[in-house]
Amino acid sequence: MRALVTGATGFVGSHLLDALVEAGTELTALVRTPRAATGLLARGIRLVEGDLDDPGTLRSAAAGQDVIYHCAGVIAARSSAEFMQVNRDGTARLVEAAADVSRARVIFVSSLAGVGPCARGGRRQGDEPPEPVSAYGRSKLAGEQAVRAGPLPWTIVRPPAVYGPRDTAFLRTFRMLGYGVGAVFGDGAQELSLVYAGDLARALAAVGRCDTAAGRVFYPCHPEVVTSTALIESIALAMRATRADGGGVGRGAARIRVVKVSRWLAAGVLGVTAAAARLRGSATILNPDKAVELFAPAWTADPDPLTAATGWRAEHDLTSGLAKTAAWYREAGWLP
Repeated sequence: MRALVTGATGFVGSHLLDALVEAGTELTALVRTPRAATGLLARGIRLVEGDLDDPGTLRSAAAGQDVIYHCAGVIAARSSAEFMQVNRDGTARLVEAAADVSRARVIFVSSLAGVGPCARGGRRQGDEPPEPVSAYGRSKLAGEQAVRAGPLPWTIVRPPAVYGPRDTAFLRTFRMLGYGVGAVFGDGAQELSLVYAGDLARALAAVGRCDTAAGRVFYPCHPEVVTSTALIESIALAMRATRADGGGVGRGAARIRVVKVSRWLAAGVLGVTAAAARLRGSATILNPDKAVELFAPAWTADPDPLTAATGWRAEHDLTSGLAKTAAWYREAGWLP
C-alpha cells in the first residue's frame, strides 16, 4: 500500500508514521521544513516539501497514492478565519488536488471537538448531528464537510484527547504536578475519553487497510471513561512510578492539591493569556473561546463501531498509557 501523510512531523503524524513503517507501507510525507524531517529519509520515507496552500505540491505528493492520511492542521489560531484557512480551506485544496492525480481514500484526522460535547453518561457514536462549541471545533467540522463534498472516497476519524510520548499539551499538566498542584475546571466531574498516541496510530493504520471503513465516522479511544479529577490523580501516580528516588509527587495522590477553577476565574485567566498572545502576534489555545470546551459536561465517545469494522482495540488503558508517557518524558529530559 502507498500512503501520503500530511502533518508527518507533528505529534499524531509522527506516531502514525511509526505504525505505517512497521506495517511495510510505502510512504510519502508532506513536510513544511525538510530539515526537521531528515530522520524520515533514513527510514525510506519520500519527502515532499510544501504546505496546504500550494496545489502543485499537493498534486505531486498525492500522485499514485492509495490512501491519504490528512493529519495536518492547527489547534491554535489568532481568529476563527485563521482556523478556517487551514482546517477547512487547506483540507479542501488537498482533496481537490488529490482528485486530479489519484483515486486515493482520504482519511481525515478530525477531532471530537468537531462534533461537540455530550451529556454525562452519554457517548458519541458517529451518527449524531454535530454541535461544535468552539472556533476550533467548527473549523474541524468544516474540514470534514470539505472531505465529504469532494469526489474521493473518505473516512473521518475523530480522536478525543490524545496523550503519549512527544506530546507537549499534557506535558504542562505533568510539570505542574511536579510542584504538587493540579487544576480542574468546574467541579472536576467532567467525563473524558482518551487515547494513547500509539493506539491512535494503530487505529488509523487499521482504517486505511479496511475498505469497508469508507464513508464512515469513527471514534478511536479506550472504552474507559474518567473524570478530570481522576485524570489529574492518575498523572500524579504515573509520575510517582517513574521517579528514581520514589519521592516528590511520589507518595500518593493525597499529596496532590487539586485546585478547582471557577468559570469567572477561568474567563479572567484565559482573557489575559489571549491578550498577551495578541501582543506577541502569536496564537494560543488558552483563550476565552476554549472555556466553553473546558466546562462542558463530557467529552466521551464509543470505540465499538471502529472495533467492529476493523478489529482494532486500544491496548493502553489510562494507567499503562500514562506510565509510558511519564517514562518517556523523563528519558527525554522533559521532566526532572
